[in-house]
Amino acid sequence: MLAILLTCILLLPASVSATTDSEQARLDVAVASFYELRKHAPAWTDSDRRQALLDALAEVERDGLDPDDYHLSSLRQHWSTASPPPDIDTERLATRAAIRALSHLLGGKLDPRQINPDWNFQARQIDTDRELRGLSDAIDQNRLLDHFAGSHPAHPFYHRLKAGLHWLRRIERSGGWPSIGPGPTLRLGQRDPRVGLLRRRLSIGGYQPGPGQPAPDESGLGQSGLDQPDPELFDQALEEAVKHFQREHRLTADGAVGNTTLAELDRPIEARIDQMRVNLERARWLLHETSREFLLVDIAGFKASYFVDGEPVWHTRIQVGQPFRKTPEYRSLITHIDLNPTWTVPPTIFRKDILPKLRRGLGYLDQQRMQVLDAHTGQRLDPTAIDWSDPRGILIRQDAGPGNALGRVAIRFANPYAIYLHDTPHSAIFSRDERAVSSGCIRVEHPLDLVERLLADPEHWSRERIEAAIAQGHSTRIHVPRAVTLLLAYWSVDVHADDRVSFRRDIYARDAIILNALNQR
Repeated sequence: MLAILLTCILLLPASVSATTDSEQARLDVAVASFYELRKHAPAWTDSDRRQALLDALAEVERDGLDPDDYHLSSLRQHWSTASPPPDIDTERLATRAAIRALSHLLGGKLDPRQINPDWNFQARQIDTDRELRGLSDAIDQNRLLDHFAGSHPAHPFYHRLKAGLHWLRRIERSGGWPSIGPGPTLRLGQRDPRVGLLRRRLSIGGYQPGPGQPAPDESGLGQSGLDQPDPELFDQALEEAVKHFQREHRLTADGAVGNTTLAELDRPIEARIDQMRVNLERARWLLHETSREFLLVDIAGFKASYFVDGEPVWHTRIQVGQPFRKTPEYRSLITHIDLNPTWTVPPTIFRKDILPKLRRGLGYLDQQRMQVLDAHTGQRLDPTAIDWSDPRGILIRQDAGPGNALGRVAIRFANPYAIYLHDTPHSAIFSRDERAVSSGCIRVEHPLDLVERLLADPEHWSRERIEAAIAQGHSTRIHVPRAVTLLLAYWSVDVHADDRVSFRRDIYARDAIILNALNQR
């Protein structure tokens, strides 16, 4: 009887033409296609199948998704009796839930283009007929849980994120971690009632202080006879645990718990779980990348990594855009490299940074070895003939060589933001923990190492030949023989080998936007 009812309903004219772009309409079409593939046979008449779906929907919580987005509570209620009567509405509700959950695992719950209109990463290519047939087969063959588990990204980082989320939720179920609370800076040798809370917080978070050695007292003679750490004494073992936490959270590793470190330690476990959920959603948008080789720029992590066959083979520190000149999330291809590059000042930097200095005195041009050029012909212009109160039709270009803003090398890729990866004369900044300092471009700590990898031509472009070409002082453009995929991505978490999670500061305040959208039903 249920199969007959399904056939009658699915043969009715569709009434979704006015909302073909909505998820609701797409689900209606997918549900109809699903039952057509099954010749209108119901999917959820068997109790084992129903239980498998309930288990699979509950399991998506491990992916940072909300099971009740997929009607888990409603389905449990409908199917709470041992032999529920055939119900066409519940049958269709269950199928819609399964299809929606699988689509979210495959490519994300949210459309990143609605969050970032400039988003240009390739969406995961999904063969709808194949996916619906795979779902139908998994139901019939009693392997629905395995089918769900195989639908999210297979990338190792995704599995690490899931493990990290599970680790945090275990801590949450055990009562979370304590708040240390406000007070003066805690440091080696001090006594404070909050030290015990600090020790417990670090221990729960995976930064086990251990008994260690007590800090020296004011006399310098030290303290002896202590088998266990004094609960209120900030000892050397605790200092090392604090430094470990600081290093992994991109904080100055001085071992002292001041306001900045305290703010990271006291972030509630619930907020950290939400941060993991946000990054799992990002992973579903991005981690289906199929390029054999690619360069991943981790903006919030201040790190660039070169991947081959899914494994990182090289990494280096980077500097990225300031919060008011953000480095964009973007996908492109690295196509050429400039040795001894000149620097054409981008319009925003010219307007906000260079022009005010020129209005104070044109000597700035000579100091910085800059030329004024006609924007259309490229011909050199006399700076004294320019109306600097309202300059039009000009470019400012800095000569190659010492002090050039791009350093010795610029790595180019097509993008509408006038940004690139490049060397920098500001190398001391790489020693900082926080490196959001540029005007949007990505400054690379070891750019010549990266150039070698991109060119992959030791016969013609060995390290010695690259350095020799730079030493000649001439601007040289080299085309990358096989364009390399570049991913400018934003991750605000990291997961370590023991599933311990560390967090990066959300330098561009992007997490909250995604979290708010994720929490919408």
